[in-house]
Amino acid sequence: MENIRNAGFDELLAMCGGCLSCATCHVYVEQLPSSANLPVSSIDETELLEGSDYRRENSRLSCQIPFDETLSGIVIGIAPED
Repeated sequence: MENIRNAGFDELLAMCGGCLSCATCHVYVEQLPSSANLPVSSIDETELLEGSDYRRENSRLSCQIPFDETLSGIVIGIAPED
């Protein structure tokens, strides 16, 4: 989430600042580097995403994706606002 915001993408609101309480950092993981694995979504993340009209199979909250060098090259799309 911070990487997206720091890159200047204003479309990602991230209103709670990464506290897992708002789902305004909803993204679609479009492409994942072959060497990378994302952690499984927590129950809290899943419940927040269930409230979105735009949820897809590849939906995640960007604040719950810990970024490290294995994610270099990840492709994400920013979900529309609910």
